[in-house]
Order: sequence, then structure tokens, then C-alpha cells
Amino acid sequence: MSSQIHIVGAGLAGSEAAYYLAQRGVQVILHEMRPALMTPAHKTDRCGELVCSNSFKSKAPHSAPGMLKAEMKRVSSLVLECAEECSVPGGEAMTVDRDLFAEKITHKLRSHPNIQMVGEEVTRPAEGEITLLATGPLTSDRLGEWLGKATGAEDLYFYDAIAPIIDAATIDMDRAFVANRYDKGGEEAYINCPMNEAEYNAFIDALMGAEKIPPKNFEKEKYFQGCQPIEAIANTGRDSLRFGPMKPVGLTDPRTGARPYAVIQLRPENLAKIAYNLVGFQTKLKYGEQTRVFRLIPALHRAEFLRLGSIHRNTYVCGPRVLRPDLSLKGHPRVYLAGQITGVEGYLESAACGILAAIFIEQRLRQLPHQSPPGNTAFGSLLRHIIGSEPGNYQPANMNFSIFDVNLFDGVTGLKQRDQARAAMAAQSIDNFSKWWSSRECGNIAERQP
Repeated sequence: MSSQIHIVGAGLAGSEAAYYLAQRGVQVILHEMRPALMTPAHKTDRCGELVCSNSFKSKAPHSAPGMLKAEMKRVSSLVLECAEECSVPGGEAMTVDRDLFAEKITHKLRSHPNIQMVGEEVTRPAEGEITLLATGPLTSDRLGEWLGKATGAEDLYFYDAIAPIIDAATIDMDRAFVANRYDKGGEEAYINCPMNEAEYNAFIDALMGAEKIPPKNFEKEKYFQGCQPIEAIANTGRDSLRFGPMKPVGLTDPRTGARPYAVIQLRPENLAKIAYNLVGFQTKLKYGEQTRVFRLIPALHRAEFLRLGSIHRNTYVCGPRVLRPDLSLKGHPRVYLAGQITGVEGYLESAACGILAAIFIEQRLRQLPHQSPPGNTAFGSLLRHIIGSEPGNYQPANMNFSIFDVNLFDGVTGLKQRDQARAAMAAQSIDNFSKWWSSRECGNIAERQP
């Protein structure tokens, strides 16, 4: 296949799609506007830069993310390959050294003979050529304007938040302990910062009274449920953080032999463990307020912040209303969308969506009929959420069991039965996906190694 396609955006979705197609002989022009035009969250011009957490979620094979990982490995995912090479301890989670990860992704793409990297902002799809828009949650204003007009959307965004990163040397380990929740995941990865009731209440008082960055007057605040700022969570009730990102279940403070009243977990950001992320602490507090409030956590009373939290606008379309089953845009059949701009949420999901779009583009280039992964697979469930949800209530979603369309949970009454049902679902999912992937009709051909 000598056809040429344009891919706009070198994030996780765009990187996956570019590599998948290039490995199969397609000439790819990969457009990335950074560093000429930076986003509010990115810091470098590297491909696959992770701007929020450094986690690709659970490695457990019977978890929803684990099931998606299994199918991504089946198609030789670039993101998973690089993530495994750059992994850092994360308990049950697949976590990476974000700098090494981005370097590996960038090298793979820049050195590929079938990929041409172009540093420029794209404001509209290439005329008469297949274009994949994988510009993610931080699509430039001018391309966003084109997309808004093409889809008839007025509110083409929601809000996401970034958690702070702390210098490991400034954590008071006399007031913290190292442990994984329920002792799961092998090597202990998390630093736990416990709080008693009085300390927790003082923290909540300071958090609720702290100054926040207000939205611009033309923006409406719409948060994805899984990435709400901690102050938005706290607004729902004084104890909401204790039952959310600060929940102490599964942890015992070795100093007291008891479960703490509340706990903040810190996860390593790199192999050297010189930096730690405040797990679940996305925030839109002003920078000075973040330092003041977060130092009220006893183990972080002298913390130095390598990166403070921030808030940014995310762009996405109403997939069920504007996308065809092959992820092409209604009214613009040569324009495809992939990643968070379609309404998936998360690194893993964005990368998987990039693979899906690339598979469908490959089918088109080979003049094969469109064939989606079966609905009872992780890939198929993700696709069904994007194109088959109720348009009036469409919201971004990550990989979780609620988007699977199976009846294996009928009659499940306990944890043991639930785990058995999930194990059966995982086996069914990878078996169905493997059969589809091996079929001639899905467009799977031998990779052409460069």
C-alpha cells in the first residue's frame, strides 16, 4: 500500500496510528504543532508526552484495563511496548518514567522510514486526502473551530486537572510509610501519608477556603467524573475525600498498628524514585495556595513541588452523533478521529482508539469492507461506547466493566463469583478478539518491517 495519509497530533492516539500504518507500508505524514505552538499542559515537543499521571492503570489480567492491554499486545501496541521498557514500580498499576517513555516513542516514530514528521499547526484537514485528527484534549483553537463547525457543536469541551509532583527528598518519611493497598502488587511502590481526624479536618478547612483559578467568562465548568479536582470532590461533603482519593482502606500504619483516618498516596514518577505524584490530587488551586494547603499534610510539611497542579480545557465530540462506525466524521468521509477527542478518557484508551482508527483506515486503503472488533471484546466495547451511546447523555469514559455488553454477571452475589465472572469475561474477550484479528476480513496482514 503506497497511499499517503495525514495524522494530526503526536500524542498517544496519533503515535499508535502512525506506527501501526507505517509498519504496514503506508506513507504517513505526522503533524505536531509543538514546540512552535505549545498547549497549556505540555512542556516538550516529544511524541507521547504524558501530561497528567504516569500510570497506564491496572496490570491485573481480569481487570477492565488489563483486558484492554491483552488485546493491545495482540496487535503489537507501540505504547505498551515502550511502557514496559520504561516501567517504574507501581504496585498493580503499569507506571512509567514519563521522560524515558516519550523519548522512546519519539525515536521510534522519527526513525521510521515510512513516517515524515512535520512541525506545524494544522487548522483544517488536508483537502482530498485521508486525515486522522488525533489532537487530543488540547486541540488548538483554530482546528477546534473547524471541528465545531463540521459537527455543529457549541460546547466542544470538558475540563481535566493535573496532580502535583513532589521532590522525594522533601517527604518526611518519619511521618509516612511505604506499602501497597492490601499488600498487593509485589514490590512496595506507594508512600502513604497518614492523617488523624484533627489533621484531616484542618486540611479540609484550608482546602475549602483556598483561592482557586476561576474559569474564563466564556467557559462552563464540566468535569469528567474520574478526574475531578479534589476541591470539587470536597464540595460534595466533608468526608467525601476520605471515601475517595484519601481513603485509608487496605492500609495499616506501622507506627500505630491501626488504619489511619485518611491517607494521601504518593506514586513514583521515575525509575530513580526522585519524584512522586500525589495520587488523585488533581486541582485548580492557585499555585501559592497549593503549596500552603498541601504542606498541611504532616508528611509533606516541607515538601518541594517539582510540578504544581493545573486545570485545562479538554476538547471532544459527541461520538454517537457525529462519528460513523469506522470513526470517520459524518459529512467528511475522509476525516477520521481518534483518542480523547472522540470521548474516551485515559492514556490506555486513547492509544487503543488510535489503533482502532488505524485498523479502519487500513481496511479502507485495502478496499476491504469495514469490520469492527466483536462487541464482547475490550476494543469492541470501547468502540461501542464511542459510537453507540445515547447522544443526549454522552460523557467521556475510561475502560471499565460498565461499558461491556455481557450477561456474565447475572446472578453474581459475592466477590468470589464476581472474580470468576471477570475471569470468564477476560478469557472470552481475548479469544474473540484473537479470532477476529486473525481473520482475513479484519485487514490483518504481515507487518512490513522497515
